[in-house]
Amino acid sequence: MTRMSVRARLTLVYGSLFLVSITVLVAVSYFLTARAIEERFSVNPMGGAIRPAQVERILTAADRAQAVAMAKAELNRQLNEQKADVLAQLLQTSLLMLLAFGVVAVLIGYLVAGRMLRPLHTVTATARRLSESTLHERISLDGPQDEIKDLADTFDRMLDRLGGAFDAQRRFVANASHELRTPLTINRTVLEVALASRKNPPETKALAEVLLGNTARHERLIEGLLLLARSEREPQARTATPLPDVVRSALDQLEEPSGEIEVEARLGDAAVDGDPVLLERCAVNLLENALKYNVPGGRVWVRTGTRGGSAVLHVANTGKPVPSYEVERIFEPFRRLRADRVGSADGAGLGLSIVRAVVEAHGGTVETVPRPDGGLAITLRFPVSSAEAAPPGRVTAGRSSAPVRDPVP
Repeated sequence: MTRMSVRARLTLVYGSLFLVSITVLVAVSYFLTARAIEERFSVNPMGGAIRPAQVERILTAADRAQAVAMAKAELNRQLNEQKADVLAQLLQTSLLMLLAFGVVAVLIGYLVAGRMLRPLHTVTATARRLSESTLHERISLDGPQDEIKDLADTFDRMLDRLGGAFDAQRRFVANASHELRTPLTINRTVLEVALASRKNPPETKALAEVLLGNTARHERLIEGLLLLARSEREPQARTATPLPDVVRSALDQLEEPSGEIEVEARLGDAAVDGDPVLLERCAVNLLENALKYNVPGGRVWVRTGTRGGSAVLHVANTGKPVPSYEVERIFEPFRRLRADRVGSADGAGLGLSIVRAVVEAHGGTVETVPRPDGGLAITLRFPVSSAEAAPPGRVTAGRSSAPVRDPVP
């Protein structure tokens, strides 16, 4: 059963109260008018439809008392007819006015209810726009200090507390990451010295290599946490950044995977207002994910351009089939698909989490669709920048890379 909105219910209440009030007013007016007519209209035997000359002729022809009685009866009949006509016309006019005023009352009630609920719509719209990166927004409702103003002020104070909590959480992650990097750097230096020393036996060097690998993995984890904490904040200084340049730089930073994976790129004009470093890190993580979760001899397609008023970065890859229920989970921190990777050690599980955090911090959206033949197609949409993007060109990054005319499969 569909419930009525608050505005509709208020309109119904306003209209009903007005109709009841106007109905009572019409009934009382009708009753008072009818009583006034009865009291003020009196019978005049010598007036009305019978003239004095007619009365004189009647008096000469019949008894005087009978003539007066006949004249009164005629006047009463005419007077009753006139009173009935007046009351009927009054009742008809009152009903028409009641109907007209009822319609006007409903319209006025609808407008008044909408105006009264407008501050609540402002609160709702602000709450829908809020995210972790936009907690700086406030309602700041103007007007008298009534119940709705109290609600808006309470909501603003709650946002202040939430913003402080998120800032404290991000500062804790950043500070903890910085503090943990120092001992790991010392450990890595000690292990590298041990590996370089000729005095250590092979068993010690083998153990140092294992520990050095674990240290490198922990360093990547801490770097990922630090970047995730930074990327969740909305960029303060925004720069018009061409997405083709971002993708080119990201391709240059990628390690060559085994399995002869072919990367094909077609980079169209698209620019985003944001942090170039974060956008580049986002593209690197997205491409690394497409390369690692692939099959030998697989392919990766990269596209940039504008679509529907948004700047788009599209990356698709081949690979093993991905269940639809796994799509949303892969963007959670420390989540990995249970699939074989191609020529890469396990990462920290923060790559796609950083991608989503960067995109949301820039006011964009992430769309992920499993490909029917296996792999994923991930589309990043950003608000387009007013600045012109760099001209597109051929991309070469150590792998097979050429512009593709046909759409991504």
